Amino acid sequence: MASSPFMTGSAASTMPAHWRDFVALTKPRVMTLVVFTGLCGLLAAPGHIHPVLAFTAILCIALGAGAAASLNQWYEADIDAKMKRTANRPLPAGRMDRQSALHFGVGLSFFSVLLMGVATNWLAASILAVSILYYVFIYTIWLKPRTAQNIVIGGAAGAFPPVIGSAAVTGDVGALPVALFMLTFFWTPPHFWALALFVKTDYSAANIPMLPVVSGEVATRRQIWFYTAIMAAAAMAPVLLRLTGLIYGLTALLGTGLFVIFAFDVFRRRETDPSRMGPERRLFKYSILYLFALFGAVVVDRWVFA
Repeated sequence: MASSPFMTGSAASTMPAHWRDFVALTKPRVMTLVVFTGLCGLLAAPGHIHPVLAFTAILCIALGAGAAASLNQWYEADIDAKMKRTANRPLPAGRMDRQSALHFGVGLSFFSVLLMGVATNWLAASILAVSILYYVFIYTIWLKPRTAQNIVIGGAAGAFPPVIGSAAVTGDVGALPVALFMLTFFWTPPHFWALALFVKTDYSAANIPMLPVVSGEVATRRQIWFYTAIMAAAAMAPVLLRLTGLIYGLTALLGTGLFVIFAFDVFRRRETDPSRMGPERRLFKYSILYLFALFGAVVVDRWVFA
């Protein structure tokens, strides 16, 4: 009989979880980008925050992201076991029981939100709570197993960090963090679908309706190109709205131009061999560097022209 994600134990677990497995639950590599965008939102915000409180705010963003990732893996343990890319995670590999993962994720969630509220303000804490709940309930539980547009709508969860970082300083939500939210939101589909193209067999094996599985590669490449165009507009919006200066503008112009070239290489291909997905891998890897560069440029602009 298939196990339920709401079970509190796992028959496969035969030993107490190691601390490294709890760290693995938080998806530290994914967390790096989340923490960086949150930090940039904080550093680019008008006003001042004590360095200790700034560190605490970023710590809370990291803990909140780790909590969401942990609850995601708790819920998707059976799915992860069917995919080569995720089969060695702590739960499907049997190194941890589901009860431990559930308690860890819930505990981190409450701790991160409460600490953010006490250390900075309750608006930042509320947005952090919304981001966790959105990722777990809207994306993981509702959208991901039901629709090929899961990453489009669910991508909002990963776009909250700059808004949270900025709110921790200002106590409100300004135009720049909203612009950065939109940039990240529209960046997510081409970034994630580039990955989905070369791990399509994994999603197919797990019966996850990712776009390449449901609609095929041609439709996915078309959608990557479509959302790249929208993302390009979102990337230039902070300059056009005079929210950023010359440094960001040049970085966005050059970086987005290269992104468009890589996305077009993906769009024009009709390759179906997973071992020959060079342009797709290149776009996926570059998209990470691209977001780092644009957010870093926002901070440099703030410091140079403040």
